[in-house]
Amino acid sequence: MPPGRRHRTDLPRRPHVVIVGAGFGGLTAAQGLKCAAVDLTVIDRRNFHLFQPLLYQVATAGLNPADIAWPVRSILRRQRNATVLLGEVTGVDKAAAAVVLGDGRVIPFDRLIIATGATHNYFGHDEWARVAPGLKRIDDATLIRRRVLAAFERAENSLTTGTEDVEIRRLMTFAIVGGGPTGVELSGAIAELAKKALAADFRNIDPRSTRIVLIEGGRSVLGHFPPSLSAFARRSLEEMGVEVRLETQVTNCDANGVTCGDERIPAANIFWAAGVAASPAARWIGAAADRAGRVLVKADFSVPGHENIFVVGDVAALEQDGRPIPGIAPAAKQAGAYVAAIIAAQAAGKPRPPPFRYRHYGNLATIGRNSAVIDFGSLRLKGRLAWWLWGVAHIFFLIGTRNRLLVAAQWFYSYLTFGRGARLMVGSDNPSIER
Repeated sequence: MPPGRRHRTDLPRRPHVVIVGAGFGGLTAAQGLKCAAVDLTVIDRRNFHLFQPLLYQVATAGLNPADIAWPVRSILRRQRNATVLLGEVTGVDKAAAAVVLGDGRVIPFDRLIIATGATHNYFGHDEWARVAPGLKRIDDATLIRRRVLAAFERAENSLTTGTEDVEIRRLMTFAIVGGGPTGVELSGAIAELAKKALAADFRNIDPRSTRIVLIEGGRSVLGHFPPSLSAFARRSLEEMGVEVRLETQVTNCDANGVTCGDERIPAANIFWAAGVAASPAARWIGAAADRAGRVLVKADFSVPGHENIFVVGDVAALEQDGRPIPGIAPAAKQAGAYVAAIIAAQAAGKPRPPPFRYRHYGNLATIGRNSAVIDFGSLRLKGRLAWWLWGVAHIFFLIGTRNRLLVAAQWFYSYLTFGRGARLMVGSDNPSIER
């Protein structure tokens, strides 16, 4: 029985499903169980669902955090079989069939869906996280925005105190590690912010002289796109003033810059977009995992030896036709919907759904204003049309009419004026502008 659930005691007990994580996979699973004969508890350490693909817009002052987040309770408020709990899961007691929370609470389950997503992967150098934040959470986005804006403020202040030019150049240098969609989108957005939106805001410095270096270990940016689209993305970035370094490995990061082999790049701001690592779900349930920590699940996303525990999204490792299912939002949503269908069928005493089949609808990435790439398989687009389609697709998948209208209005305004949103530096961070 879910905690706090009011129910009639003369009715038979219904299966209790616990979902850990209210991201794309977890929330889709919860909504898929809306009409099922189960009681549902959704647990997340945040009280909101986050639309991660637009986090980089928050990080570069294009959108506000509330534009891409929505309270989980609000999303599920009309779902009478659902209870939402705020809490951080620290383990799973498989013998007792219960989820353990950090504050000591124990939540029993009949079925468990783990959809806790992924975090940053520093490839054995976790000490770099302090100076090279990644972009997975709202907190990451506001931290990066604070550091980006503070860099220009510190450079402006430095010119009034006789600081040497080399230090000012360091303050106005941004190094982004990783040439996937996050790295490309963040690089392009910082370039637009510096060279357009901030160009007339300062008196002592020229933001257009900002140096942006995108460092990628592979042979191309957006490596999972067709070569022609990857090449277009690189050319577009370079036209925006971004230096693209390919086949370059980062060997050290510190507060003063990045080291790539024998080359040193002085940079006051380093942002990490080079890899992801799964949440500790595999450790919670004692399951086999791949090198990234993702749970090796069966074809129905259940954990081998534990048919009542399912893992979906970025924390699950499943191959289809010899290739891993990608860790992207559509894949997580499809997995969440499939597991919900399995549980609903079990609760109703009906046959299981057909075997899961992931459908890949395409890849999208934006580079900057009027520049994006789209790969729909037989249809490949680039440039202005791709950028508009990218924007329409992202607005469509936002939760809530309010969010869609706000984001559409903000983007339309920015498009007409070359401006950005409210460039507010909130919270505290180290380094500060006073350092």
